[in-house]
Amino acid sequence: MNIVMVPSGFKECMQAEEVAEAMARGAKRAGSRIHVEMLPMVDGGEGFAKAITKLKGGKLVCRTVTGPVGEPVQSHFGLFTEHGIKTAVIEMAAVAGLSLVPPNRRNPLLTTTYGVGELIRSALDTGAERILIGCGDSGTSDGGAGMAQALGVRFLDHHGLPVSIGGGGDLFRAKRIDISGIDPRLEQVNIDVACNYRNILCGERGVAHVFGPQKGATPEQVGQLAAALEHYAAMIMDALGKDVRFQPGSGASGGLGAGLTAFTGARLHSRFDIIREYINMERVVADADLVITAEGSLDFQTPDGKIPAEVARIAKQYNIPVVAIAGTIGKGANLNYDAGIDAYMSIIQKPTTLEKSILKAPKWIEDTTECVIRQIVIGLSIAAKSRAVYGGAAQ
Repeated sequence: MNIVMVPSGFKECMQAEEVAEAMARGAKRAGSRIHVEMLPMVDGGEGFAKAITKLKGGKLVCRTVTGPVGEPVQSHFGLFTEHGIKTAVIEMAAVAGLSLVPPNRRNPLLTTTYGVGELIRSALDTGAERILIGCGDSGTSDGGAGMAQALGVRFLDHHGLPVSIGGGGDLFRAKRIDISGIDPRLEQVNIDVACNYRNILCGERGVAHVFGPQKGATPEQVGQLAAALEHYAAMIMDALGKDVRFQPGSGASGGLGAGLTAFTGARLHSRFDIIREYINMERVVADADLVITAEGSLDFQTPDGKIPAEVARIAKQYNIPVVAIAGTIGKGANLNYDAGIDAYMSIIQKPTTLEKSILKAPKWIEDTTECVIRQIVIGLSIAAKSRAVYGGAAQ
């Protein structure tokens, strides 16, 4: 049996490569005649830069930059050369991710993407001709204003004096934007962004209302942030003539998508589509007898562009069965059947706490994968006996 493991990471628990390795261990326990191929997938969030760089045989470049709460953090970006083009891979989560914001300081009015701009500058210093940026698992909602400042953009008050934007809550202090000092090297580099293309900056479905509470915002702060981002979008329109309010992907990573497209000329892509340009998944999946995918939580949001559903859609082109395992099974998980996932199950073995689940996750992923494969082997055995008894007419 040829089984392809195509998991995503379990947020704030395990990265995709770690999940794939645990799945592979479980598969090998299920039988010696099982061939396993691992293809850990990243959706732009945690582990994105490392995974892409490893697949491309590149190297990681470490840098100390400004973290989301304004303090120095150790971060990195990847570098590889392909077809003569030097490409840098930047992971938003590794510089301004939610995991870098202490729980008692999670206030999206105060967190910054300044470090993202510093990494872009560092990538330009290496001579990168193309930059791939993964937007996911963010801990900020400043619309990319911090990133813009690190690249030379100035925010000015009504007197024309510079204003420091330390978070989304500071956007109201600025009255206009000056891009005259922006890094000129940005005009010579192509920037692609892997993001949730359905996220928008403003309105009732805007990033403040949808994701603000997840980043620690109170209902009052959500309202403040929504108004601040509307003001920010208006300033961008005045300065650049670009309307980013409802642009697909503009709300990615707390509005970083809007800042990237406005100030760097970046192109925003559905994260799975752009990642497929770097990872030849179809070739691997087409040769599989079974695909097993995974994510931290399987629910009604999974069919909306998340890795398990996207993997299933590809597998179904080749009529290959797909099983998904997850940390938790949430509301509307049955919608994934229509997305091409044939069966799913949780790794949780007994009532437990989140903390214990995180500690036990590698072992439980291993156990669940073994269980899935053993059940499939039983099914194959029953089918083989039925054919022996009833011949080709057995169904």
